[in-house]
Amino acid sequence: MPEYLLMLAGMCIVTYVPRWIPLVVLSGRRLPEWLIEWLDLIPVAILAALLFPLLVIPEEGGTINFFQPELLTAVPTAIIAFRLKSLSITVIAGMLIFWLVGLLL
Repeated sequence: MPEYLLMLAGMCIVTYVPRWIPLVVLSGRRLPEWLIEWLDLIPVAILAALLFPLLVIPEEGGTINFFQPELLTAVPTAIIAFRLKSLSITVIAGMLIFWLVGLLL
């Protein structure tokens, strides 16, 4: 069997098994409420961990810069997202705000 097919099969296994095990183990059980609340916070924590360095620390420096366009765009866009709770309006507003910030800086 060619080497790339073995590699593809291995990647399929290591991708599928970690998703399958919790599904099989937890499928018939009722999860505690505290665990469900904790699991609900995981996407927010991951998004924050991905966005914070991008918004606060520029690539060229390494020092914190509170006046870079990404951060100046993120604050009003987050306010719009929390108030309106509309993904399409938030995305459009964020793009417009980023464009305006780019013109001003």
